[in-house]
Amino acid sequence: MTNHHSNPVTGASEERFYADGHPLDEVHYLEAKVILNGLRFTSVQSFREFEKFVRKAAKAARVDFETDRYEGLRPQIREVLFLDTKEFKLYNNAFILRRRTAYEDGFPAGEPEIVFKFRHPDLDTASQLDVRPSIPGMYRVKFKEEWLPRKDRIGGLRSLYSHNVEFKLDPLTFSSDLTTHETLVEVFPILRPLMANENERLELVNRTAVEEVLQKLGALDFGKGFEAESNVAVWRTRGDQHQLVGEFSFQCKFQRREDLSARALLKCDEFFKLLQHEAQDWISLGTTKTGAVYRLKGAPPQSHE
Repeated sequence: MTNHHSNPVTGASEERFYADGHPLDEVHYLEAKVILNGLRFTSVQSFREFEKFVRKAAKAARVDFETDRYEGLRPQIREVLFLDTKEFKLYNNAFILRRRTAYEDGFPAGEPEIVFKFRHPDLDTASQLDVRPSIPGMYRVKFKEEWLPRKDRIGGLRSLYSHNVEFKLDPLTFSSDLTTHETLVEVFPILRPLMANENERLELVNRTAVEEVLQKLGALDFGKGFEAESNVAVWRTRGDQHQLVGEFSFQCKFQRREDLSARALLKCDEFFKLLQHEAQDWISLGTTKTGAVYRLKGAPPQSHE
């Protein structure tokens, strides 16, 4: 999906740029997500129960679901911390900032990862927003089209565009406190107009640390090179182990959206809708994993999700 627009005079296609002359980021990922009732997940066996829905929907949609190389994989554990102002200023303006740490055998594995994203239903709005950080180290931009069920009924589809950037918190290159106003607007210049109050700080959203338990399920092959790895996860609060929400997702990467086979996309669409019907007793409509964390203490914030 290229970020061009037509000149109203000449009709020619013109490439668009950020303020520093860098071409606008393009969508290179398609990720489909089905949000699930967290209370359905009581043990690792719950992941296998959901896998049966995936297999049944894949068979009905004539999609190959390969699980052999995933047999015996144990769930991965990650800690997810959301940071925002007390009034949820980031989330209310379609931004999400989280810190994610992977664990192995009970201990952190590698450096924590920062994920900063702008999520919006309008592609043009999402693409024009420059999420690139001003940091000395490496970072990776991931611009995704996300498919979610409709908010009001099973079996539908709606799109969000998630413009993300990820980087590791390597202490050798990044030692500042990201919760301070000074560091936040220095690292993410796009936030400077929003964070006009220099006294504002970020804090842990709803004082909640999330524990994610993620199980890889298998690879979905929609044909014509359109393959996507799938997983299912549950988020729960650390401490009281309250099951917040679950999610099934699969994702594919592509160079250009136009390169995806129309037939393969139709099969993907069909599978996505069939799965909702197969797993309808597990599905939680009208929310996201992030939304579940923000709504934990009561009054929901505004969002573009």
